[in-house]
Amino acid sequence: MYFTDRGIEELVERRGEEQVSVEWLGERLRDFVDLNPEFETPIERFATWLARLDDPDDD
Repeated sequence: MYFTDRGIEELVERRGEEQVSVEWLGERLRDFVDLNPEFETPIERFATWLARLDDPDDD
């Protein structure tokens, strides 16, 4: 188990039944980066990965 799994598990446990829009998620990611600018690069990589997840041209 990775250390980050604990945070993911907490997210699923606390909010796993909720449905959110991608727009809402984008706003929360922006808020997070505004408060934690040192995480700008990993958040950008994560957002790009999510955006391209189903893109067959991006292998």
